Amino acid sequence: MSAIESACYSTPEESGLRVETLSFERIPPQTRLFLAYLKDPIALGRFYPSAIRFHHELPLRAEEVLKAYTTDRKVLCDVLHETNVAWGAGKETLANIELLRDSDCLAVVSGQQAGLFTGPLYTIYKALSAVKLAGCLRERNTKAVPVFWIATEDHDFPEVARAEVIGRDCRLASVSASSQLHREGQPVGQVILDESINAVVDQLLELLPLSEFTPDLETLLRDSWQPGRGYGDAFARMMTSLLDQHGLILLDPLNAKLKELAAPLYVNAASHAQQVANAVVARSSELEKAGYHAQVLASENSFPLFMHDTAGARHALTRTTDSKYKAKELDTAYSAEELAQLASSEPTRFSPNVTLRAVVQDYLLPTIAYYGGAAEIAYFAQTTEVYRVLERPITPILPRSSLTMVERHTGRVLERFGLSLEDLFAGSDSVLSRVVEEHLGADTAKSFSETEESVNQELDKLRERLRAIDPTLGDALETGRRKINYQLEGLRARFHRAQMSRDDAAQRQLQRAFDQLYPQKDLQERHINITSLLSRHGRYVIDWIYNAINLGSTEHQIVYL
Repeated sequence: MSAIESACYSTPEESGLRVETLSFERIPPQTRLFLAYLKDPIALGRFYPSAIRFHHELPLRAEEVLKAYTTDRKVLCDVLHETNVAWGAGKETLANIELLRDSDCLAVVSGQQAGLFTGPLYTIYKALSAVKLAGCLRERNTKAVPVFWIATEDHDFPEVARAEVIGRDCRLASVSASSQLHREGQPVGQVILDESINAVVDQLLELLPLSEFTPDLETLLRDSWQPGRGYGDAFARMMTSLLDQHGLILLDPLNAKLKELAAPLYVNAASHAQQVANAVVARSSELEKAGYHAQVLASENSFPLFMHDTAGARHALTRTTDSKYKAKELDTAYSAEELAQLASSEPTRFSPNVTLRAVVQDYLLPTIAYYGGAAEIAYFAQTTEVYRVLERPITPILPRSSLTMVERHTGRVLERFGLSLEDLFAGSDSVLSRVVEEHLGADTAKSFSETEESVNQELDKLRERLRAIDPTLGDALETGRRKINYQLEGLRARFHRAQMSRDDAAQRQLQRAFDQLYPQKDLQERHINITSLLSRHGRYVIDWIYNAINLGSTEHQIVYL
């Protein structure tokens, strides 16, 4: 990439951060589709017709997006202004909402479920990726603002009700919101917090280390997560407090006025329900024949919208034998035409399914690009067919920034034992064995190696002599060799455990490194909550994350704090 092409952003190193990169091909487990997309999205053009290689190509599609965009910007921005003010938005965000009123302004979008205390770290990474790209586009004279779509319509409460942190003892710990807050099928955005949330905040603060940043963190948590407040609103308020200085606009799709704006697309989707279902099924088959996977389980009987009952719970509709659509929990069956009429007159009774959600998002917003993770990129290979059937311009999806934050004390442990993040992927047993072999018990480990080599050399000599007498004796020796080596390996493993048990400090340090960098055999960003870093480093960490995001990289970044 030329200097002109990359001029809209600085590299993490230019911001004073030490950063290493790691190819996703070396990070388990990754799907073939995701790796192929990272390598060359253009080569997957049959599944991603609008794919681009570099973000600086985005302005070329601005005219297409603006020409197809028909949503009333005034109504949209009035809603965004009202809701973002309620969440505590400051001048940067409100200025961006005013900018979005301009007919030539575009949106860089990302989104995520409304997780407890903002959920896993990648929620923050997605939001700041959108922020950074919007700023980059503005520097290229393409008017753009960052928008974060809060997936409040999702009803999987257990998925968003837990927050994991590194506790005072440097071990992985977690807190959870009460399951009693949620009714079956209820969108998460309709959950109302009760007094139990105060105890969850208390528990979190007890787990986290005390520091000069604790008072600010407690204020942030208690101001955002209050009894009587909606779950989605609490999430939005905390995100606003953390990221407002970057001008991030948040959007709640449960808002009734936004559903009214989306009604024409709901109607279009309902009217073409069968074509949408058939297209997704055909695309799923096409993906599988190409050697990839279909992220969404497709069915020719599916309906692209959920129906909400009078209590707010959402229900999936399925086509019946008489070509009507019905939810198994509801009594009434509807034709596609009847559902289209209902979607027009009562849009608040509907919400999009996973294949339609992005299309609704890009109908409401003049989206120039969307930042998503591996699963979203996979979804999009199927969703592009929904865009096509409904005659909407297909949005390019860009891989979100992916980071592992290495705090200083953990970095020192890695350095002491000559380890890297990639080494942890082999598992704790492998790492502990290596540390014993190379550091804690190197002399004894050397003796094991020398013994194994010596024994096998002597057995080789004996085998040749035995074969000269009787070939079958040589085969018998090989059986014996395997047993001897098996016994030596077993003894070596016992030595590793014994050596590690003698060095409790090293064992604790290594276990903490796993908890902090590769918790539950997964990337840190998929588990650890931002409060874990805020308690240790304060809000400075938000700026460090922003500076670490490299728009020109599709590799995982390891950031040393």
